Amino acid sequence: MSSFWTEKIKSLNPYIPGEQPQDKKYIKLNTNENPYPPSPKAISAMQAEVNADLRLYPDPNGSRLKNALAENYGLKPDQVFVGNGSDEVLALAFQGYFTDGRSLAFADITYSFYQVYAKLYDIEPKLVPLTESLDIDPKDYQGLEVAGIVIANPNAPTGKALSLKAVETILKANADVVVLVDEAYIDFGADSAVSLIDKYPNLLVVQTLSKSRSLAGIRVGYALGQAHLIEGLERLKNSFNSYPIDRIALAGATEAVKDDDYLKLITSQLISTRQQTIQQMEALGFDVVPSASNFIFVTHPDQPAEALYLALKHKGILVRYFGDKPRIGNYLRISIGTDQEMVVLLDTLSQQ
Repeated sequence: MSSFWTEKIKSLNPYIPGEQPQDKKYIKLNTNENPYPPSPKAISAMQAEVNADLRLYPDPNGSRLKNALAENYGLKPDQVFVGNGSDEVLALAFQGYFTDGRSLAFADITYSFYQVYAKLYDIEPKLVPLTESLDIDPKDYQGLEVAGIVIANPNAPTGKALSLKAVETILKANADVVVLVDEAYIDFGADSAVSLIDKYPNLLVVQTLSKSRSLAGIRVGYALGQAHLIEGLERLKNSFNSYPIDRIALAGATEAVKDDDYLKLITSQLISTRQQTIQQMEALGFDVVPSASNFIFVTHPDQPAEALYLALKHKGILVRYFGDKPRIGNYLRISIGTDQEMVVLLDTLSQQ
């Protein structure tokens, strides 16, 4: 701790990413990266962008990417905001819509960055407990006097998805505040709330290219909503960083969004692998939470999660362990890898 730090810096508990050890080669099933490469069209577009034009600033508005996203979702370009990863988009939304002195509601078990942002922006979190079966119950989000609501759908780290009807119930019950639906994993089996945007002026949907489009390495995320919400994010962005996405990332992201056939190909393969893995994990005695994501959330009645995590790490397989979180301290979150990687995982678990 430095004497030059402000009290704000001293008070922060930063987000801790999944392990990225450098000591040896691991099968990485701990950070929900897509096991398949990006669209070949996206790679070609990025390679073509590596030229003398890199001396120039990128388009501050990301217009080509916005147009591609708008066309993909049946929206207008002014209903699209793009940023440097969905984490940046979330940070701007927290700063812009939830800092009026009231609390912000989100689940007690969800993406841990929400707590970090709340602390950073002096927002009082109102934690809404998941049910005993680890579900988000829409009834628990009614009658709340809060500045806004954040829902991860599918939720992380559980992988459980809300129905579109349930999301709409939450929107209707909170018409006077922004309801942010974080859809980082939506393409793996859940119903997107994008279809509700024109109906609900308080809905902001946030997505990313890191998961289903295999582009975690270029850090591109986006928000979708009615134009008045998007304009607010633009005002914040241009008061902070007018050029959040570089020329190479803009080119690759635009082509990835356009390549819907490739998206369907790799997501269908991953969903198939997920279903096979769930069946085989259950055959090994694991309890597996129903998943609509690119990971599964599991526990074993006889084998402690910490022991399994350490045994797998010793064998060169990384999974996510949540020992510091009481309700889920005996669970492991396991990203879905290739068929071959999951065979190695299952063979290793069968020997424990």
